[in-house]
Amino acid sequence: MTDFTMEKGADGVAIITWDTVGKSMNVMSMEAWPVLDGLIDDALADEAVKGIIITSGKEGTFAGGMDLNVIAKMKESAGDNPAKGLMDGLMQTHGILRKIERGGMDDKNKGGKPIACCLPGTALGIGFEIPLACHRIFAADNPKAKIGLPEIMIGIFPGMGGTTRLARMMGAMAASPFLLEGKLSDPKKAKQAGLVHEVTAPDDLIDKAREWVLSEPSIVKPWDEKGYKMPGGEPFHPAGFMTFVGASAMVNGKTQGAFPAAKALLSAVYEGALVPFDTALKIEARWFTNVLMNPSSTAMIRSLFINKEALEKGANRPDAPDQTVKKVGVMGAGMMGAGIALVSAMAGMEVVLIDQKQDAADRGKSYTADYMDKGIKRGKATEEKKEKTLAQITATTEYSALKGCDLIIEAVFEDVGVKAEVTKDVLKHVGPDCIFATNTSTLPITELAKASDTPENFIGIHFFSPVEKMMLVEIIKGQQTGPRAVAKALDYVRQIRKTPIVVNDARFFYCNRCIIPYINEGLRMVGEGVAPALIDNAARQLGFPVGPLQLVDETSIDLGAKIARATKAAMGDDYPDEAVDEIIFWMEGEGRLGRKSNAGFFDYDEKGKRQGYWHGLAEKYPLSEDQPDLITVQHRLMFAQVLEAVRALEEGVLEDIREGDVGAILAWGFAPWSGGPFSWLDIIGTPYAAERCDQLTEEFGPRFATPALLREMADKGQTFYGRFSDEKSAA
Repeated sequence: MTDFTMEKGADGVAIITWDTVGKSMNVMSMEAWPVLDGLIDDALADEAVKGIIITSGKEGTFAGGMDLNVIAKMKESAGDNPAKGLMDGLMQTHGILRKIERGGMDDKNKGGKPIACCLPGTALGIGFEIPLACHRIFAADNPKAKIGLPEIMIGIFPGMGGTTRLARMMGAMAASPFLLEGKLSDPKKAKQAGLVHEVTAPDDLIDKAREWVLSEPSIVKPWDEKGYKMPGGEPFHPAGFMTFVGASAMVNGKTQGAFPAAKALLSAVYEGALVPFDTALKIEARWFTNVLMNPSSTAMIRSLFINKEALEKGANRPDAPDQTVKKVGVMGAGMMGAGIALVSAMAGMEVVLIDQKQDAADRGKSYTADYMDKGIKRGKATEEKKEKTLAQITATTEYSALKGCDLIIEAVFEDVGVKAEVTKDVLKHVGPDCIFATNTSTLPITELAKASDTPENFIGIHFFSPVEKMMLVEIIKGQQTGPRAVAKALDYVRQIRKTPIVVNDARFFYCNRCIIPYINEGLRMVGEGVAPALIDNAARQLGFPVGPLQLVDETSIDLGAKIARATKAAMGDDYPDEAVDEIIFWMEGEGRLGRKSNAGFFDYDEKGKRQGYWHGLAEKYPLSEDQPDLITVQHRLMFAQVLEAVRALEEGVLEDIREGDVGAILAWGFAPWSGGPFSWLDIIGTPYAAERCDQLTEEFGPRFATPALLREMADKGQTFYGRFSDEKSAA
């Protein structure tokens, strides 16, 4: 059985149906292209066939795109000369799509057969590039469907003609949100934007397409007509020139030059607009080959799609029965607890939200009401959905309401004594099988579990704020946490549609363990007289959403001071961050607590908008006459984090490098283009990483000392994904 089949009707319409074997949604494979090509040849050569319709055999969807597992391995499978192999393969694909687009016409645009594409639902990536090559696109009125080209989000760009066709259909300016931002649209909005031609009732989809095919329509695309002019102007036209200047500024402003795919896409559009269409396709293919040859694309696809999806599907879930959560108790109705209640209720769970005072519990519930109201205004929710979600939440002060809960999530004040008291009170009202989870970012899970008579049912669930926006959840196993508790936490995270990582108990767990050195290194540089703008911009040019100084302002300086005092008390003489504390404690003493106080490393206006770095910082820590070079600053910021990731792996806090990479990107925005800390080390190579650590150690101190694991791998020339993927396979 093949992915594409064709049925020729007595009316002269050949219907090609895409139905990927063994998949719930169509995805394109390398083996399927020749099949589609052969069917197109057959239909075009058959005199009885008047036109063609391409559609899907999957109910409610057209296609989810290219199989990303295939894309991730394209370079490896492209032969001894991978760049040439990739380019040749891409041009063969362009040939198939160009054949569809020409429909059998001769060089004078005569003859040819109309080809329509019917989209029953979602059409993404190559699943939309194929329709773009057709002569008319019909989409079913399916409000759940998403149509567009999201490739830029995973480190590549539409490289099967989508970039060139969309830019020529709409003009570079109009196409930019769909190409450079990966914007997706429902069918009606897609029609308004010009992405599809018609939106019909689902039952009429094929009939409408058949009617059009048999109407003997003109099928010549605008760019194949003599005298075609690109909408908005070509690059050498004054209007077009300004478009590309603006687009270049936008891309570099948003990406800081850190993401290769965005620059390549813009180059393909600009250069392609200067030449005839077929030459533009070659240019697009060359830039796409360039991106595929860049290790960044492989790393991004692996971390943001393949590994992320594997973790969400339970790659590291213990062998335990289904632990789907039906009723969850949330202790504490502050911002964190309110967010947990919101996502739980939206997932269909019964939620009991408890606080010490009823008005506090009610405010926690109103967080859900406010969130749903915003969704209603944006057309993302309805009054009915709002009422249903609110009905799922019981806001109360009564612990007796917890009866029947199979999961408790405690989100009270970050204090061991307070949490212990709440734990003991809760366990009086729930059954022996109820799993108790504490939401904490720093407190040891093993210590907190001492408040429970059943520590095997006690686990840490670390949410990131705001809960409804942040996609990662860090699950922490205490020394006595049992497999059912881990399974319960993982199944709960699956229900709320977030990505889990599972780590073992240790100071700061995994994510904060890596974030804090990033912040601290930035603060150390301030104390050394490095310009604050150089520090933050160096980080942003690495792809981080914010620099370390801005991050301190966002998370609050007094929180940093609190963590520093607690850490120093716990570590005693081994505490390594006195130089950092000097700055943090001084800022705290000055009352500059960050954005929340409208005063931190930045000045703010009355509306809380940043106005630039505070001049008092330079008075206290004067700028050095000799500023370090950009690469040195960037390496200090990067190695401060990745070495903690390696140490976490060495110590068994982290059990799977996939979780280390996915967690880093989703939790604190670690250089997404790199694929995460371990992928970055693989990109630069472990031998170079160890050598650079030695240099940084000599210049800046033992915090950059090469971990034994990294040294061993460097000596053997190993990669992390080579070594640890092999170990996983062996296990």
